This record gives sequence, C-alpha cells and structure tokens, in this order.
Amino acid sequence: MKKTPLALAATLALTALPSVSFAEDASPSSFNLSVTSDYRYRGISQTRLKPALQGGADYALPGGFYIGAWASTIKWIKDWDVKGPLELDLYGGYKGEIQKDFGYDVGLLQYAYVGNKLADVGGGGVFKNANTTEIYGALSYGPVTGKLSYALTNLFGNYNFATNEKSSGSWYLDLSGSFDLGSGFSVVPHVGYQKVAKIDNASYSDYSLTLTKDLGSGFSVSGAIVGTDADKLFYASPVNGKFLGKTSGFVSVKYVF
Repeated sequence: MKKTPLALAATLALTALPSVSFAEDASPSSFNLSVTSDYRYRGISQTRLKPALQGGADYALPGGFYIGAWASTIKWIKDWDVKGPLELDLYGGYKGEIQKDFGYDVGLLQYAYVGNKLADVGGGGVFKNANTTEIYGALSYGPVTGKLSYALTNLFGNYNFATNEKSSGSWYLDLSGSFDLGSGFSVVPHVGYQKVAKIDNASYSDYSLTLTKDLGSGFSVSGAIVGTDADKLFYASPVNGKFLGKTSGFVSVKYVF
C-alpha cells in the first residue's frame, strides 16, 4: 500500500490541549508558556524527538462555554520539504456537571498548519494538507477522564492513494487520571488508541506516565515516559529514519499566568 509522507509522521500524544477549568472567583482568562524536550502528541513525536516551544490562551465564557488557542513549534511537516513550522490549534466547547464529581466536556477542535501543502505525492497533480477538524466528547468522574475524538476531515494528511480514500472518520479514544500525591506533586497515567481510517498499518496504541511538581508562582516542571506500539516504518522520520513513537522520556517546564 502506498503511504503519503504526511502519514508517516503526522498522527500526533502526550502533550494535549489544556483542559479549561476556572474557579468561580478567578479571572475568566488564562495564559500558558512552556518548553519541552520533545513534543509528543498521541505518542508520536512532532519535533523529530527534539525540543519545542509552546504557548496558549483560554477564556471561560458564561454558562460553561469556553474558547482557546494553543501553538507549538514542530518539525514533521518541514521534514517532508513542506512549509509549516508551526501548529496552531483553535478550539471551543462546553463543560458541565451531571452531578457532584461527574462532569462532561464537548467541543470542536481545528488543527491548523499555516501554509502547509504536500505537493503531488500521489501523482497527477494531487495536493494534500495536514489541517484537521475534530469533534470531541469527554466524561470525567473524580480524577479520571475518558475522551473520544472524531475526525470530520482527513486526519493530519493521512490519505490512501492506492484506493483514493480519505482518512476522515478516524478516531482517538483515551483514558487518563490526575492524582494528587501531596507536597505539590501529581501523577497522570494515560492510555489511548488511535484508529486511522482506510490505512491498514497506521493505527496504534499509546501510553504514558507523567509526574509533575508545582513550583509555585505559576511555574511547574514535569517528567514523563511515553511510548507506542505503532508501526516502526510507517512512523519513521524521513530525515534520519528514527522511530517517532519509541518509548522514551522527556521533561518540560510550564508557566501559567
């Protein structure tokens, strides 16, 4: 089966969009900046296992609605000789509570890779880009959250040129928890499964374990172990052939204000 180069590196794991949560007496707006030694999304490195700069903003609207934006430097698009050094995510949704400790979150998310275009990878003047739109829904009980994301469009440039089929209808299901260990420490275990529609060897599972220390004054530091069972050839870097979903650790520093 012929594979689009974007598919080899694109299906993004651990560093997810921030969950919007504001105390009643807090400002409705929140901003964050961070630096990480590797940007992993759904288990796959977006930076060829290299560092990234990231930042975002969230705003809580009345009645449980929210909007936000988040951006990160990336390498995987440029590695295919395509413009697109920045990922920009725009999202909005609604959060509510069914009963005490039992909540839900639904929304729409647009992943934008400004200016990206993969030229004629399938022959015949066919052009694809990585921009992706997903809807999502999550249920949480106490510290545990389950979430399903569903792609309304082609997923991160994945396209089956052999059958001329788009990967819209792909989905990602994950389960995670956030547990307070005391003294400013918290731990987040995570497992997920990415189903890529219409491409046989693109689907995979991912897992991670993150330990975070709150340093005060808006600063925190995190260390994580993340890995996948993804196909090593499908998710190999076109630059150096390294497996982008390998099991490894990374660290990050974040500032929220």
